[in-house]
Amino acid sequence: MAVNEDCRHYVRRSASALEKIEQCRLSANEVDPFACPEGCLFFEKRAISDAGWRVERKPDG
Repeated sequence: MAVNEDCRHYVRRSASALEKIEQCRLSANEVDPFACPEGCLFFEKRAISDAGWRVERKPDG
């Protein structure tokens, strides 16, 4: 099984320099080893937005 890192419910954090935490916000994952279930019913593609980013546009001309 694999991890759907592009799912909006998948979270990866660093607890310390050596410890990394992976989790599913909905607890739909396989526990040990951490993996997303095949064909997960809760999979939602992570939306990418430009919120918080400054976008500079070139003037027409």
